[in-house]
Amino acid sequence: MQLVVARIGRAHGIKGEVTVEVRTDEPELRLGPGARLTTDPAANGPLTIETGRVHSGRLLLRFEGVRDRTAAEALRNTLLIADVDPAELPEDPEEFYDHQLIDLDVVLADGTEIGRITEISHLPSQDLFIVERPDGSEVMIPFVEEIVTEIDLEEQRAVVTPPPGLIDDSQAVIVSSRDEEASEPGKDA
Repeated sequence: MQLVVARIGRAHGIKGEVTVEVRTDEPELRLGPGARLTTDPAANGPLTIETGRVHSGRLLLRFEGVRDRTAAEALRNTLLIADVDPAELPEDPEEFYDHQLIDLDVVLADGTEIGRITEISHLPSQDLFIVERPDGSEVMIPFVEEIVTEIDLEEQRAVVTPPPGLIDDSQAVIVSSRDEEASEPGKDA
């Protein structure tokens, strides 16, 4: 199976280094020297990492055969793809690869069916499960510990305890600061 592990950014310096946007929780495993990665577009690769270092909080990579700024800049926006054994699991038991989560059934703690995970959306602040409900509609569920309380790969399910209104709009609680002020003693309404 292939996983996107990074996207090449702009060239850095004049000796062929590039910045990369890391898209893996295991950059030391996937983006280390000697790693051979396929690319999208395929015409830009495959690429073998020669060196890597962190500079001002950004990962910089140099690839074999890329020796100058012009060659490095030509790789801009190329996706780096690692071949991963589908049975391989992340080192941290609390982490999961997207392919492990896609098609899991999403249920409430009492077993009520919500739907099935069809996509994982990776946002800067958190990841979202895109869940297709039995009626064909979709709901987005933040993949955070407070809401997704259990991932059971053997049972192929994700257990969620959503706040009111996340799954069912009719349960939404609307709070207004005016309501709180009016209920305080000594306040005129």
